[in-house]
Amino acid sequence: MVAPVAEYPTDAFRRLIDINVIGPFLGAKHVFPAMAASGGGSIIITSSIAGVSGAPGLSAYNTSKHAVIGLMRSVCKEGGPVNIRVNTVNPAPIEGRMIESLEQGTMPESPEVMREAMIARIPMGRYGVPSDVANLMLFLASEESRFLNGGVYMVDGGLTA
Repeated sequence: MVAPVAEYPTDAFRRLIDINVIGPFLGAKHVFPAMAASGGGSIIITSSIAGVSGAPGLSAYNTSKHAVIGLMRSVCKEGGPVNIRVNTVNPAPIEGRMIESLEQGTMPESPEVMREAMIARIPMGRYGVPSDVANLMLFLASEESRFLNGGVYMVDGGLTA
């Protein structure tokens, strides 16, 4: 939902927090004991560029994505001693339904103009594709990233640089 903070429905705000913050919290809470017992592992939480910036009309979404970075930073400190790594992956706009909804919600009269404006801000000149995010997540899940813990990894074509 895209709406100014003064008009944002409280129930919609709470629902988004439940999905984007409580969901990852419960995932970490319940996998942590099993990972610790088995010698460690990797927890990867999806945040967003919205987790390191702000945007008008997106108060709930931005709040939730900032919150999961805070969750990751706390849990990575708990996990380090038992070899559990916790990181966030923070995508910029990625081709698909979610970005189309954001374009439509931000500029319903001409979402294509919104798309062009958003792409113009990305130094690489395009939206990401799902495999851009998946490849980073695969790396973070692998043993090749065994010393990466507490990181906020941008997948944004240079947008937040």
